[in-house]
Amino acid sequence: MPNKTVWIVDDDRSIRWVFEKALQREGIACRLFESANEALETLDEDTPRVVVSDIRMPGQSGIDLLQQVKTRLPQVPVIIMTAYSDLESAVSAFQGGAFEYLPKPFDVDTAVELIRKALEESRRNGEVSEPDEPVPEMLGQAPAMQEVFRAIGRLSQSHATVLITGESGSGKELVARALHRHSPRSGKPFIAINTAAIPRDLLESELFGHERGAFTGAQAARQGRFEQAEGGTLFLDEIGDMPAELQTRLLRVLSDGHFYRVGGMQPIRSNVRVIAATHQDLDQRVREGLFREDLYHRLNVIRLRLPALRERAQDIPLLARHFLQHSARELKVEAKRLSETALRFLSSQPFPGNVRQLENLCHWLTVMAPGQTVEIADLPPDVRSASSTPTDGDWLTLLDQHADEALLRGERGIIERLTRDFERTLILRALQHTGGRRIEAAQLLGLGRNTLTRKIQDMGLDDGAAED
Repeated sequence: MPNKTVWIVDDDRSIRWVFEKALQREGIACRLFESANEALETLDEDTPRVVVSDIRMPGQSGIDLLQQVKTRLPQVPVIIMTAYSDLESAVSAFQGGAFEYLPKPFDVDTAVELIRKALEESRRNGEVSEPDEPVPEMLGQAPAMQEVFRAIGRLSQSHATVLITGESGSGKELVARALHRHSPRSGKPFIAINTAAIPRDLLESELFGHERGAFTGAQAARQGRFEQAEGGTLFLDEIGDMPAELQTRLLRVLSDGHFYRVGGMQPIRSNVRVIAATHQDLDQRVREGLFREDLYHRLNVIRLRLPALRERAQDIPLLARHFLQHSARELKVEAKRLSETALRFLSSQPFPGNVRQLENLCHWLTVMAPGQTVEIADLPPDVRSASSTPTDGDWLTLLDQHADEALLRGERGIIERLTRDFERTLILRALQHTGGRRIEAAQLLGLGRNTLTRKIQDMGLDDGAAED
């Protein structure tokens, strides 16, 4: 069983001794190595939580060690030690994905505090996992999503027509694909069409195909989506916007199982499972005469309601981490991480664009956020300003929930961590409000200037806080 310790890698025995005594005093387990080669050999049998390594050592360098640790265990923070004169190596370290660099000679307390930050980062990442773990097709721990998963399981051997309802961006096509993938038709095509995105005069041909010469420009016969999906599943998104004449043709296919191409004279047999989706209230559209009642009943054999993201706010951290990792893989960069305060802030937002909006936000953060750990101040302005002004009751309710979750996890030192997050958030917001002017920020916060300066230094906020 791996020890999950802090690894110290340095050929200087005195440095190793200093770290060993300092970390023992703080109750932090450590393991000492004389060379990068020795540490890399040990990676086959043990997994560190944090690595602290000198750059220049006999054999492989600290940069070599950094590269190999990041390749094999990308979520393990690596702190690189370097001499003041070795700034080029420090740049190389950051480009290679180092968590931080520690200039020599260093203050022992500063080094221990840096290691604590790295351990906290490692804790946020969770237990180190293999980099190539399979990506789940859908994510969700909220009860409403678990009910959707159960419904997909119950329908796994069914050919029944399904109607998926839910707001735009809530993931209706993902549910349709999952229904197909877990059905007896999984070996056949899955064809999706957004009926609202295709011009009315082209939609009939898109669905049913056309014969040569059926209309101007039809120079060759063409299969429609029903023929392309033969034996499989046809997903009709935004079915509520389908024109009345096409509703009649779709009803005929669902009723007797055959259709005609545009301009065609021969009936074509159809063996297709139809899954429809809409963000609209079809019951209301039926009452208004905008949607055929008989077609509605044909489509509404099994109805699945997909919850809006605001109804499953507890899934936002899970989804955000997944989307950040996905964007990082696409862009071939290290994945950004959301701080606990940023995650709590996002979890309180309404997200009118639902999961799609969260996914787009995570892609924006991957490209635009300045650091590896994303704070509230790093979020785009429209997200920060979109939330209504919270009342005391709103944030206290969130604090209650967070405290309950931490206690259930058996977490220790809750007051210290929450107080640190609370102060950090207030200081960052005040500095942002004053444009980095510390005296003004201190007055607004009710702190002395020296007290604010000390807190800024303790929290590592010096880069973002201007001196007055």
